Amino acid sequence: MCVEYRDRIVDGVLAARLQAAAAVVIEGARGSGKTASARRQARSEVRFDVDSHARALAELDPGAVIEGPEPRLLDEWQHAPSVWNHVRRACDERRRPGQFILTGSAVPADDATRHTGAGRISRIRLRPMTLFETGHSNGVVSLRGLLSASQVAGPARQVSLSDVTEMLCRGGWPANIGRDTAAAQQYGRDYLDEIHRADVDHSGGLRRDPVGMRRLLRSLARNTATDASHATLAADAGGERPLHRDTVRAYIDALERVFVVEDQPAWSARLRSRSRLRRAAKRHFVDPSLAVAALRAGPQRLERDLELLGLLFESLVVRDLRVYADALDAGVYHYRDNTGLEVDAVVETAAGEWLAAEAKLGGDKAIDAAARSLLKLRDRVDTAAAGEPAGLLVVTAFGNYAYTRPDGVAVTPVSALGP
Repeated sequence: MCVEYRDRIVDGVLAARLQAAAAVVIEGARGSGKTASARRQARSEVRFDVDSHARALAELDPGAVIEGPEPRLLDEWQHAPSVWNHVRRACDERRRPGQFILTGSAVPADDATRHTGAGRISRIRLRPMTLFETGHSNGVVSLRGLLSASQVAGPARQVSLSDVTEMLCRGGWPANIGRDTAAAQQYGRDYLDEIHRADVDHSGGLRRDPVGMRRLLRSLARNTATDASHATLAADAGGERPLHRDTVRAYIDALERVFVVEDQPAWSARLRSRSRLRRAAKRHFVDPSLAVAALRAGPQRLERDLELLGLLFESLVVRDLRVYADALDAGVYHYRDNTGLEVDAVVETAAGEWLAAEAKLGGDKAIDAAARSLLKLRDRVDTAAAGEPAGLLVVTAFGNYAYTRPDGVAVTPVSALGP
């Protein structure tokens, strides 16, 4: 089935980077759409993952394989790591922007990039598609607008809780556009099978136990959107041969190298109270559908387990916020302190504007509790140092409208959130 290309938020980011940098590296999980997006702006290409002749030529004469109309796409370049230094050298010698686009689904061995691309090469992280990109959100509530303190109001795209559970099961994979939910879920399960069968081994040469990796993936899925330690994950993974926490650390490092899991760091803010920040990062799958696949769950099971559904929904909101934030040169963090105050996401731009967001399935009581947490955070942060928040936001799973409460906290269904 041929799927028509859908515009991605990264398209504009890539175009801008090619105007400024000699080369741009697009990194991200396999299947997230890197090649399709890069091809839209490349004028020539070589695909190292499918072309054995290109890989052989890269070993014999790396300089020859990088020649071609610019921007030249070097797709899945980690399969021919010798080209890196030749790209870097060409960037130095030609001294012009927009020469190369490199895509990569894995971080190669450290020595492949020992000669840094700093000042020449710009990096972009491409994640699976957001709800705005798949058409499940109308984007009437813009992250850019929120960071500009715009008023939140407008109709949301109509979705139900069942629709949201299906979105979580399907994920943002371009290959799943047009597929039914059962086929999309099989895609996620096959994806994980391939990850612990081959991809992890090819990234850094880690020798792994497939059974142990499966147990860890299930543990990561049960603990998604939490700061569970390596020791906690090792204990939770269980099994006849319990995983050692050092093994868990090595496996997670390997999963990070193929962009399957991604940490959400803690926000560093100066507080006006005596509270102390917790520094542990939260961990997410790059797409919540992989957590669903690891648990071999489906929409009906998720609707019966609201605690798990809530964590997966938080992970979905964080995924989309990260994509929208990347386009604004912003990062997505979380907040937790020693008093137990937690906030799911803090978006902070390079210029210092910030907003805080909570993800809740819905219901007046849950929205009220989320609003109280956001207001507490606002009062706890030293705004003389961090500035006043541009916005406080509760993202719900469904609802008819986005609106602003009398206390100033905005509420929006996820089907209205956009870039």
